[in-house]
Amino acid sequence: MSEPMLKISVEGNIATLTMNRPDKRNAMCEALLGDLDTFFSNPPKEVRVVIITGTAGHYCSGLDLSEHVHRSAEENLYHSRAWHGVMEKIQFGGLAVVSAMFGAVIGGGLEIAAATHVRIAEPSTIFQLPEGRRGIFVGGGATARVGRLIGADRMTEMMLTGRKYNADEGLALGLTHYSVGEGEALELAQQLAGKVSRNAPVSNYMMIQSISRINDMSQSDGLFTESLVAAMSQTTPDAEEGLKAFLEKRAPKFR
Repeated sequence: MSEPMLKISVEGNIATLTMNRPDKRNAMCEALLGDLDTFFSNPPKEVRVVIITGTAGHYCSGLDLSEHVHRSAEENLYHSRAWHGVMEKIQFGGLAVVSAMFGAVIGGGLEIAAATHVRIAEPSTIFQLPEGRRGIFVGGGATARVGRLIGADRMTEMMLTGRKYNADEGLALGLTHYSVGEGEALELAQQLAGKVSRNAPVSNYMMIQSISRINDMSQSDGLFTESLVAAMSQTTPDAEEGLKAFLEKRAPKFR
């Protein structure tokens, strides 16, 4: 039997999803997108943090254009909206998601990474949005996510010229949070995932759900929403345990 396009392994409360189309540099096809959708629609109950990575030297080289050329305008509209739905589940599904990146993080691959909450890049990483050179436009959420990370002006230049950024440049721009040595991304992703998984689950959920949304609001609306989230968080059993553990100088034991 052939290997799955999305390899899933679960250790404790951390799941690792490996995009597995090595002959296509892990380009995203409908089947692989469907596998991501299935996982994030109903993740295992014990999972609190997810690591997304690739195989054979690449994270994801973007949309599989061999599928794209056969779609009508209407089909492409629905396909783009399907991408948006999956990216929403990755960003706002409630699980913290870490990207361990190397090689191609191109087009749709960058759209996936931008939907995750912690991003780690090895020296081989290439960030690029080359859609303009193919006569097409991004459709998986880049304008809403990559544009917010690096700014609309820089994203426009990136698309117009097909410019490539490496790991260190991506770190300076905000495309990644960590620039690490060759072969070190997954190891750091596992360490950080373990750290995040030990937070109170409700705290992680509130951070994932509220921060980016608050930044879309006016300042006054955002501040009021922050007060509501803070008030709610401070009345949970985990908050009580966290404060008690601090006063007793011990590690908290969250639910």
